[in-house]
Amino acid sequence: MALLQGYPKARDRTGRVKGTELSARPSRTAYFKAAGLNFLMLQILFLGLFCYIFGSLFQQGSHTHNFNIAFVDYDNGVIGASIRNAYADLKGDSFPSLQERSVSQYPSPSLLNEAVCKSHFWAAIYVSAGASQRLEDALNGESSAKTYNRSDSLFYIWNEARYPTVGDSSISGSIQTLSSAARVSYSATNGTGALQALNTSDPSSISVFANPWQPSDINLQPTTQGSRLIYNTLVIILILIQEFFYLGVINGLYAQFKFYVRFLPHRIIAYRGFVSLSYTLCGSLCVTGAIWAFRAGWQVNGNQFALTWAILWLFAHVNFLWLDVFSVWLPVQFLPMALITWVVFNVTAILLPFELSPGFYRWAYVMPAHEVYLTLIDIWSSGCYPHLSYTLPILFSLEVLGWLLSALGVYRRCHYAVIAEEAQQKAFQERLNSAMAFERRREEEMREAIEGSQEVISESKEREELNEEMERQDTRIQREHRRASQACNFGPSFELVGSKSNT
Repeated sequence: MALLQGYPKARDRTGRVKGTELSARPSRTAYFKAAGLNFLMLQILFLGLFCYIFGSLFQQGSHTHNFNIAFVDYDNGVIGASIRNAYADLKGDSFPSLQERSVSQYPSPSLLNEAVCKSHFWAAIYVSAGASQRLEDALNGESSAKTYNRSDSLFYIWNEARYPTVGDSSISGSIQTLSSAARVSYSATNGTGALQALNTSDPSSISVFANPWQPSDINLQPTTQGSRLIYNTLVIILILIQEFFYLGVINGLYAQFKFYVRFLPHRIIAYRGFVSLSYTLCGSLCVTGAIWAFRAGWQVNGNQFALTWAILWLFAHVNFLWLDVFSVWLPVQFLPMALITWVVFNVTAILLPFELSPGFYRWAYVMPAHEVYLTLIDIWSSGCYPHLSYTLPILFSLEVLGWLLSALGVYRRCHYAVIAEEAQQKAFQERLNSAMAFERRREEEMREAIEGSQEVISESKEREELNEEMERQDTRIQREHRRASQACNFGPSFELVGSKSNT
């Protein structure tokens, strides 16, 4: 209770009403009505968002067959046959689709490398030429067994930078599973013949028979650092929140210094553009610097740093503009709902590749987070994910459209800000006129008064009349101010640190 002594007015009952009094009923009813409506709206909103994000992840394993893996057999021997037999056993919705291609289509492994680099396939598997013969020689001869390289038979090409967490399990892990199943198939199909030809006196030959090959990966961009887990989640979320908070700061500046009344719209647009571009430029530099500082041996260079900075700058400014658009054209009470919806839609668009989500979610191609993440994969892979033909046009289209709508919003704000200012001045003038009329009436009655008691009574009545008139004026001012605020939404506004109003 000692802590409460510092707030004596909080316990003062003067002017307060009890909850059981009739005068409290309208306020209590209005409160619970508004609280119940918002309770219902927020519950429905978050239920919908949870269903949306969980729906994108629902039964993702059964969509794994949408990953296409090329297979080319340059050997045309028992190893390739074992791969085919193993895939026949593993084939299903929960396993990537193995698409065999002829040697004439891809005469050399370098062409397979290029196909994976251009994202024609998620990965490619090939059996090197002469692999089956080398295996047979190793089983038969002592010298061949000692020099046999089991990692020189089966190869797979993939790009770990392309959704690394998904690639590790669904691509690399599945290929390892396929290789293990192929070894079992090889033993079942060729085990008798291999045992007959096996040099049982040579430990090296026995070792080759036990483990005939080991798949070797050709990783176009190894991405093993721990921070890779948040590139398509927290990094995007923090960038969005970063823009929202500074948008509130900018709106606070304009409200505090009355820019919408003092300056012409085109000048305000120029000011907002310069400040927002500068802020997003520095913010994207900080994000890129943090990614590079914790890359932990990730093989990326200075050119990729600059390109990452540039694309994150564009992404940040696109989101700044669209959050500003929401704050202009949406009622202020719906802004928090719009913000969280924007964040969830953007993050869901890049949680998983679209191959693992239901087809409905492909509408998210228009979300800026999806386009920027695909562009980042291309940058980090040194051009091995070339989808810039649609990612950059979509981003720039969102940028231009955001500029236009935001600029139109400045004109809208200026228009209603002037109307609100004029209404405020008019209301002040009316209050002043009412006070002056009261003083004139009071002076006339005082001159006509004969008795002092009558003067006191007259003054008391006039004061009551003045109070009633002032209350009516205040009510009308509040109504007009509320109407002006509803007509023009200045957006989220935060109190500024270290600033003072310059009125």
